[in-house]
Amino acid sequence: MHLELRLWRFTEGVRGRIFFSMAVGLLAAALGVARLALLGWLIGRVFAGATAAELVWPILGIAVVMVARGACEHWRTIVAHRTAALVQKRLRRMLFDRIAVLGPSYAGRQRSGALTLSLVDGVEQLETYFGQYLPQLMVSFLTPLLIFVFVAFIDLPVAAVLCAFALAALFLPAAWHSRDVKSSRGRQRAYADFAAEFLDSIQGLGTLKAFGQSTARADLLADKARELFRRTMWVLGTNVLSRGITDCMIAIGATAALALGASRVSAGEMELAGLLVILMMGVEIFRPMRDLRAVLHQGMVGLSAAQGIYAILDAGQEVADGPENGQADRLEPAIAFENVTFGYPGARGPAHRDLSFAVAPGERIGVVGQSGCGKTSIVRLLLRFFDPDSGRVTLGGIDLRDMSFAQIRRNISVVNQDTFLFHGTIGENIRMGRPDARAEEVEEAARVANIKGFIDTLPDGYDTIIGEKGIKLSGGQRQRVAIARAVLRDTPILVLDEALSAVDADNEAVIQEALDRLMQGRTTLILAHRLSSVIDCDRILAMEEGRVVESGPHSELMGLPDGVYASLMREQARESEEREDDLLIDAAERPTTETLDATPGGAKQAPTEGVIRAEGLAWFQVVAALMRVILPWKGRLGLTFLFGVVRVLAFIGVGAVSALIVFSLKNGAPYDHLLVWLWVLAPMAGIVHWLESWMAHDMAFRLLAEMRVDAFRKLDKLAPAYLVRRRTGDLMNLATHDIELIEYFFAHTVAPAFVAVLVPALVIVVLGWASPWIALALIPFLAAVGLSPFLMRGRVDRLGSRAREAAGELGAYAIDSVQGLGEIVSFQDERRRADGFDRLADRHIALRLPFFGEVTLQESLLEVLTGLGGLAVVVSGAVLVQAGAVDAGLLPLLALLAMSAFLPVSEIAQIGRRLADTLGATRRYYALENEPVPVADGPGAAEGGDAQAGLSLEGVSFAYPGQSRRALGEVTVTIPAGKTVALVGASGAGKTTTAQLLMRFWDPDAGRIALNGVDLRDYRLDELRSRIALVSQDTYLFNDTLRANVTIARPGASEAELTAALDHAALGPLIRTLPEGLETVVGERGASLSGGQRQRVAIARAFLKDAPILILDEATSHLDALNELAVRRALDVLKADRTTVVIAHRLSTVRDADKIVVLDGGRLVETGTHGELLARRGLYAALVHRQLASAAAAQ
Repeated sequence: MHLELRLWRFTEGVRGRIFFSMAVGLLAAALGVARLALLGWLIGRVFAGATAAELVWPILGIAVVMVARGACEHWRTIVAHRTAALVQKRLRRMLFDRIAVLGPSYAGRQRSGALTLSLVDGVEQLETYFGQYLPQLMVSFLTPLLIFVFVAFIDLPVAAVLCAFALAALFLPAAWHSRDVKSSRGRQRAYADFAAEFLDSIQGLGTLKAFGQSTARADLLADKARELFRRTMWVLGTNVLSRGITDCMIAIGATAALALGASRVSAGEMELAGLLVILMMGVEIFRPMRDLRAVLHQGMVGLSAAQGIYAILDAGQEVADGPENGQADRLEPAIAFENVTFGYPGARGPAHRDLSFAVAPGERIGVVGQSGCGKTSIVRLLLRFFDPDSGRVTLGGIDLRDMSFAQIRRNISVVNQDTFLFHGTIGENIRMGRPDARAEEVEEAARVANIKGFIDTLPDGYDTIIGEKGIKLSGGQRQRVAIARAVLRDTPILVLDEALSAVDADNEAVIQEALDRLMQGRTTLILAHRLSSVIDCDRILAMEEGRVVESGPHSELMGLPDGVYASLMREQARESEEREDDLLIDAAERPTTETLDATPGGAKQAPTEGVIRAEGLAWFQVVAALMRVILPWKGRLGLTFLFGVVRVLAFIGVGAVSALIVFSLKNGAPYDHLLVWLWVLAPMAGIVHWLESWMAHDMAFRLLAEMRVDAFRKLDKLAPAYLVRRRTGDLMNLATHDIELIEYFFAHTVAPAFVAVLVPALVIVVLGWASPWIALALIPFLAAVGLSPFLMRGRVDRLGSRAREAAGELGAYAIDSVQGLGEIVSFQDERRRADGFDRLADRHIALRLPFFGEVTLQESLLEVLTGLGGLAVVVSGAVLVQAGAVDAGLLPLLALLAMSAFLPVSEIAQIGRRLADTLGATRRYYALENEPVPVADGPGAAEGGDAQAGLSLEGVSFAYPGQSRRALGEVTVTIPAGKTVALVGASGAGKTTTAQLLMRFWDPDAGRIALNGVDLRDYRLDELRSRIALVSQDTYLFNDTLRANVTIARPGASEAELTAALDHAALGPLIRTLPEGLETVVGERGASLSGGQRQRVAIARAFLKDAPILILDEATSHLDALNELAVRRALDVLKADRTTVVIAHRLSTVRDADKIVVLDGGRLVETGTHGELLARRGLYAALVHRQLASAAAAQ
């Protein structure tokens, strides 16, 4: 039990409130001791023969003291919780701002799950530390002095004994402090590791399912969850030991004081009345230490969480903000890289070597090169995410290090290769470019980006929620929203990093025209691998191995036959020349932009449900559900019951034997044998409590580990459909903090509930045997305390459930912010984003404070009822003594027995209040568990082998949940075994939806899809997916080694097979540059690799899987020409004798397909070969014309 000085520093500005709470707590402690001392005094008066009339005013006075104590406890707790809320709010903002200051260079190397865990759950765990542990610790430090001063008026030696044991109870557990800190750090690392791995797994669940590896990932998460259990038990080991020491010191201290007092009464050195006061105070005199022990577990969890918070605050800032430079206010939009050498931390070699180039104001510069040559690194250096190792980068002639971040970034708009959209509306995402923009300006930016027509078709228009990372939009639509954002920003410098890589041919032509207008008068840097993107640039820089090796306009560079640029672009230029005849054929029939405008596809119009709601189960259904979870652990549960009963009976036994000693003293009987029992029972109470706590927590945290894994397994069954309408940050919060809260039921509710029924029943029987009237006096108060959790829980439950939802919103927002930090700082949106985080935190606090207010009010009433129940027994006993119905010497025993009956009942009643959080968390957990599975596993198909793989779509119609318009409508297509079929169409036409239906990520609403004539729904899911290799448009890489990310396709592949797959995907040169080769960890979502490199990893997976069906969804869209050519040749080999479905915006990719299927608005409009479709002069011919128009014009 110690004070964490570093956490104490966070209380600056609210320490007055903490000291005030401590003062009220001391007053409450004094009143708590006084009420029992007065009860002892009252019994002494009964011993002395006082009449009932003489006791009326003392009885009323004691009742007032009891009510005053309850009021003080309520007041103290409310002040403490409000103080904690103030500290938490400030700490959360401090952490959010710190992460923003550390920037993408820091966040990109961290696990976003771990950062968010500290930002949300870590700060939440500190509520108990600041709101309860810290004030109670201060009260406990002063308790020994309070005890000594109070008891010294009765008997000085007894006061000294009580003071000594109070000090021992306080300071002996501190001997374990260093082990507490060490185990807390280990637990925090395990918790962060599990959270990060869980988030990584659910965000990449589509990839895991496609390769049949979700079960293996569940096993990995099970290992992580069980490691978290083991680390938690290490923390609890020292924690529970500390609690055991405290319990033993309290029980032994009370015993020693009574034994000494009895000896002094026998010797005539102390009055029996004084011993009665000591008896009635009993262990209550140690109440502050007992209360501290009760919050010690959560306090230690808070200290564990603090380790993650310290890690963020202590992280070194690699790129410090520069000074405000007065010259930067009149900055020319000129860029220069002067002898820049730069390498990423931990990389084997530099990304740039003596890189030098200059961009004059208004100049349009193209930058080309193979994937990984350092193009995107230019953008990161220009935005000052990193600083060069040598050389300098200037803006308007000023070194970036001599300007502030704000001065640099307000001059630059960026459209990144990896488009990041935030959960929210389309309008909010566009407005990020300029938050104060008028509605008409937002619409104009959308028109320029050719996204306005699509937005206008949506029922909610610009207010349409697009889901996490824009999941409800197609890749092309996401990229166009990002372009609109940059257009709205309207800065003098525009950077386009593969801005058109996911845009279809028709939209590319329209957007290119709009960008051409936008770039007029602006300094523009275009990083691209497409000829059409750079052909009109004033100059083109060709990069190789991190430096510029060629510079000049397109025509000049194409004149260097052996040059880098010519080798990159020769194939694209040749295709344009060869297709001139096609262009002329199509020119007369060219449709308008409006005809080809993107149509809503996928789940674009489906409403998002965001976070999981804490609804659906009544409290008794929650209890029933959790009991079903715990019942298989009958052995551990039975031991917990046994230890719980023995623990309470031991505590009751201490009081009962103590009362019998007083009875013996009053009657002059020997009591030595009773002292022996007292010395046996006192330590037993502490030891058994330790055993009960250990067993209960061991069982609870084992169950939590299994629930965490079960949550992932359920998500595996639900994905990807379920993830479209959920937020992964909220799901991570459910698997971490929500499930952590369920521990309260398993460890603190089940056994105490059993004890709370059994022990009071036994006490009532004993009291009834002594006097039915005393039992009747007690029963109303006992019933009120026992039933209050059920009768007064409605509002508490509602507030607790809403608070869990608010915490889920907070976690989801934090994940979005951490993973989108690059966009946030690029668009100087840190303050607005932080303010949004504050608003969500305020909403959470606005729910928590009334919740705490309701809980503490009910706990205070409970405290008052408990005291009044004991008083009622004493009063009724006094009346019975005067009537001669009860021996006066038994009155202390009856009073202590009556008050002991409240011990287990009050525990369960207090737990009942706190179960509101558990109720909300459990409702959310079972909302997930009870979610219907949209795609059920089939019984298994009987057709033979992998030799044939013919596919057919027969009248297939499909609409995403919540959307009235069909993504596919009555599509019928036959894909013969061993043939290649290409799907083409504008963004949102239904191409990727078709691929997802083939993978059975969804099932059609009507019609069927068959493999070799067998409905896909008859196959087992893993059996079906084992036959399909998917290269998706958005490649997901896990935070693991490059080897693990490739072999996920076939974990049992030999080294030779892996090497062949890597060679086919042209990954050899990349591997040679990585610090650990294939064993290099690629970072979260493959952050350390370029877009083209990530796509080549996806292609290597397809080669390694070697499945009979191949689905290529924009498989080469991020590749440079040389790598694309090599990969396409390799894919041509792979496609041989395989059933292949090719989805592409680049029509040159599909011209050699055996059949081309043209989709428009979810309907099949044309099928045929390339030549047949051109001859028809329909939609396909128009798409060909659009793609070739700009390239043909340049010839």
